[in-house]
Amino acid sequence: MTTLVTGATGNTGRHVVAELVRRGERVRALTRAPAGAAGRLPAGVELAAGTHTAPEGLDAALDGVSRLHITVTAGLAEVGPELVRRAVGAGVRRITVLWGGFVGPVEKAVADSGVEWTRLEPQEFMSNTLTWIDSIRAEGIVREPYDFPSALVHEADIAAVAAAALLDDGHHERAYNLTGPEALTPRERIAVLSRATRRDIGFVPITHEQAVDRLLATGVPRADAEYVVGWYAAAAEDSTTVVDTVERVTGRPARTFAQWAAEHADRF
Repeated sequence: MTTLVTGATGNTGRHVVAELVRRGERVRALTRAPAGAAGRLPAGVELAAGTHTAPEGLDAALDGVSRLHITVTAGLAEVGPELVRRAVGAGVRRITVLWGGFVGPVEKAVADSGVEWTRLEPQEFMSNTLTWIDSIRAEGIVREPYDFPSALVHEADIAAVAAAALLDDGHHERAYNLTGPEALTPRERIAVLSRATRRDIGFVPITHEQAVDRLLATGVPRADAEYVVGWYAAAAEDSTTVVDTVERVTGRPARTFAQWAAEHADRF
């Protein structure tokens, strides 16, 4: 059986592909640029051209697919239900969906699809730390408006749970809150990064408005910018409370932020 992974070269998608390959699954990776993706994914992965935000062009990519992993990204809310409809019509019988932070149209369509489904609800990716790269490289400084804790989860752990839900029984109609093994504030994450990179990194507070403006300057719509910054300003209990879902599903402890920092230290 073949599993189609959308967002296959993204921060989480590439880990989903790798974990499925590790477990011996036949994988088809959906990407806008197959030629550029070839060297970034494991050998033996079938590359399919396309994007999940244009489901009308995915008939060939869905042909023969029995399992599907969907990453909810910008632009998918409007067309996600059509993607799910086409996938089920093509013969997909098990779906995992990596939510977009709340249960929206795509997540609802998956739950109403009539096939087996699992929703992955990570609170914050450790890879969000990569947004600090430029300021750390240039100035050795991180600027953030808030210093509240977050139970960040490693992208590879999200992928391991996704693979288990796709390949193993017992995960139907489950919504998995996913966290790492500890809740860390930005200052605490900076301390970990300082050790991993062997350099002093400072923390400079900025205002809520400055944080919103920073996102607007990158092209993020105002509503999305306000949502993201507001999430940090009033973090929900789920985002700060450590849970053992990763260990329960995969049989091993969740990876620490120190492990993530060591893996990515050269990028900073």
